[in-house]
Parts: sequence; C-alpha cells; structure tokens
Amino acid sequence: MGGIYAGIEPGGDLILETAVFEEFHDPYMQGPAGQGIFLAGVLLGYMAERQVGPEGDIGKSPLFKQIQFGRMDKMNLKRILSRVPQLLTAYREEMKYTAYMNRLGAAALELILQADDEEMGVNGNFAFAAGFINARHYFWKLFPIKKGETTGESGEEEINNGL
Repeated sequence: MGGIYAGIEPGGDLILETAVFEEFHDPYMQGPAGQGIFLAGVLLGYMAERQVGPEGDIGKSPLFKQIQFGRMDKMNLKRILSRVPQLLTAYREEMKYTAYMNRLGAAALELILQADDEEMGVNGNFAFAAGFINARHYFWKLFPIKKGETTGESGEEEINNGL
C-alpha cells in the first residue's frame, strides 16, 4: 500500500509496525484516512507529552493548546502537522526519540496524502483523539523494542521509568 509498509533497508529507516491496525474493527481505521489521522494523533500526543515532561500537565503543553479537539478539520490538522519538523528541531534537546517521531510523522503524512479529500468529521476526530490520548501506548506498539536492542533511542528507559 505505500512506503510505510515496506521492510527496512540496510542502513535505512526505522521500522514502523503497522500490524496495530489489525486490532481495530472500525472500518474507518482500515483506510488511509483513518490510519493517517490516528498516527497524527499518536505523534502529536506523544510530542505534547514530551514537551511537558514526565510530571507535567499535558494540558499546559503549547502543542495541546493548538488542537481543537472534536472540531478538528483536515486544514487545521495539516497546519499543525506541517510544523512538526520545526517543532522537533526546536525541542531536539528536550525530546528523546526524534528519529522515531520523524518516521511516525512521515507515515502519517503519507497516509493522509493517499486518502481522499473527505473531511475528518466525527470518525476522524475520534481516531485522532484515540491516538492522542493513548499516544505513549501506541507509540511503542508502532516501534516495538527488541530484546538486546542498542540503538541509543530505545524506548526501554521510557517504558521502565514512565517517562
């Protein structure tokens, strides 16, 4: 279906484990629009959590304040997603796992570009919120940790310490 489903090339991109979508029975989540919007929610939710740190209130995240939950349309989502590279660069020192976030952002954008021009509506807003609220859980399901992994950006520290 697209580049995100391709295997890893030697020295290439991080693998994004897309089998997570098989767990969802909602037909909206089986198409590129639902998957892209869900991944966008995971990405932005994870970034918002990283902005405030492990003990911070996500509601105080600058990114959280820009999101119109329940009223998001594709134009607003695209506006926020277009700023992700800039935000990752600005927060590079404070945020770990930027390579994973870049890969997740690329996958979300690719899927949204593959989708038709239909507005998000209730289904899209629900998919976005589900990804955002469960960001940490799905982030590490999308990038599973392998035993003995030594990439330097493993999520093991985050999972063990609740970061």
